Amino acid sequence: MAKSTAEFVLRPFQGLPGEADWVSMREIVPSATAPARMTAEHGGEDVIVATVLPGGWAAMRREDGTVLLGVQGVLNSDDLSRDLAAALLTAVEGEPGTGVLPEHLQVAADGPRLQDVLDDSVPFEVTVHEGYDYWIDSSAEMTDEIKAGLDEAAAQSVPTVKLDGVDAAYWCRMSREFVRWARTEDEDRVVDAIARLHAKRDSGLAGGKFLGMFRACGLVVPVWELPRGTEADELTEPVQDLSRRLEEALAVEEPLDATQRRARAGIVSRQVTLR
Repeated sequence: MAKSTAEFVLRPFQGLPGEADWVSMREIVPSATAPARMTAEHGGEDVIVATVLPGGWAAMRREDGTVLLGVQGVLNSDDLSRDLAAALLTAVEGEPGTGVLPEHLQVAADGPRLQDVLDDSVPFEVTVHEGYDYWIDSSAEMTDEIKAGLDEAAAQSVPTVKLDGVDAAYWCRMSREFVRWARTEDEDRVVDAIARLHAKRDSGLAGGKFLGMFRACGLVVPVWELPRGTEADELTEPVQDLSRRLEEALAVEEPLDATQRRARAGIVSRQVTLR
């Protein structure tokens, strides 16, 4: 990927509708899509934002003409938003059935960003998929080779479900079940809020426990470990209850007391590894 040096952007998706879902699609969701639209200045074309695309492509134009942008398809750089915008603009000019490889992109330090080329009036509504059928259009011939490739990709995906009733919270099943919830609030505020809950043993979810947190694209992502076998459809009310408790804790402005400070120190020192 050829580019000029630019200042590092910690939150590349800030200012886009659904920033936390953009981050989730980039970092924690294996297969998902969301609709977007180019601004009138850039042609007003509808776009499908996806987690990953075949062949390592950063963007592609399907045989039916649909343009897809893969948020996991471009490696970390000074400004991921600018790289993705460059991939998208290249794909828009491409022929049906062609893709854009990251290493072939020309990205200028002052080039447009996603915030410049996408219509911010279009809601970013994520649909999680079990497989990758969205790579091909419905009229394409499903050969044995294509089906085998799609099945192989799906078999390697971590089962994931977007939870109802809250923004950017995702259930997944690995060695056991977890919820990962990207937050757009300032990291210190989120840590303080969870410390307030943790200090009074009120930080759990659906009988499970708060596990820790990690950072992704400038956002903090708290993680909860659930009782073994917990299904996503069991979490609608519990996650809404946790959301209420978190919002109340986030609204508290008083300094942490001694117990809460100890809880906070434990949270900050905790490392999260999900296998």
